[in-house]
Amino acid sequence: MKDIFDKRTVLVSGKGGVGKTTVAAAFSRAAAAAGKRVLATEVAYETDSPTPLADLLGVKHATDDPQRVSDNLSMALLTPHAGHLHFLRDALPMRMLADAAMKSAAIRRFLLAAPSLAEMGLLYRMLNLLRRTRSDGSFEFDVLVIDLPATGHALGLAQVPSAILKVITRGPVYDAVKDGLAMMRDPLRTGTLLVTLPETLPTSEAIELARGIATHHVPLAGIVVNRVPHNPFSPAERAVVDALALDPQRTLGARTLPRLDRARESLARIESELGRPPMILPEIIDEAQVEARVFAAITALAGAA
Repeated sequence: MKDIFDKRTVLVSGKGGVGKTTVAAAFSRAAAAAGKRVLATEVAYETDSPTPLADLLGVKHATDDPQRVSDNLSMALLTPHAGHLHFLRDALPMRMLADAAMKSAAIRRFLLAAPSLAEMGLLYRMLNLLRRTRSDGSFEFDVLVIDLPATGHALGLAQVPSAILKVITRGPVYDAVKDGLAMMRDPLRTGTLLVTLPETLPTSEAIELARGIATHHVPLAGIVVNRVPHNPFSPAERAVVDALALDPQRTLGARTLPRLDRARESLARIESELGRPPMILPEIIDEAQVEARVFAAITALAGAA
């Protein structure tokens, strides 16, 4: 994971409830602390959608436009609307025509409802933000962190627009989609962090998603297993505990033993089936310390060889 701070785009994906947004927020802060100019984004199809990432970063009202959070860190919503607007501004001869078109409710509904056009808007907005420069010609943002909304969305961003290229073979739409897919599929520029839990079903879903994004050539930077319970037993000590045949109904703490076993099996399964060790984030009981502890863990992981 050491080189992940050098990616231009980091996609954070996973099943709901696994701590994906917390990891996205902590990674954004860690990259900013490492000296990178970071834009943390959250995919939203409407600007009035709930914004958990903004809440974690302390942004009261997130918008399409980047807002400064702290030194080296900004935050924005990643919306198809903004992508469509910037695409039309680039494609049409007059900016006022693009602005007028996007003020039409009917056109906006069509662009969100038509197959693939929403994903095309997200891709174009990603490119637009990545290409923004400062007065000295350097990129405004070194790293774009994208908190994806659902387990399969990383697949949708790669799969659906690629179908467009089979139908449209040239022109501005073709160029925009081609550039967006090239960025997403470049392992030097893009990496995906999959977040999961050390339980059977989330682990299976993470493995399935990892295989799916590999099929569509989206680079996998790592798998983060969140809320891994602390195992206080050495193998010898666990053998003694198992030999006692503790009754879970009458022995305090005995119910945690099967959870420790599931966590161990999940970690071993990820490494066996995907050929890489997962990155472990320990379980944190004090919710007030969650983001700070995850930030510290990610910083340590990213600095590891």
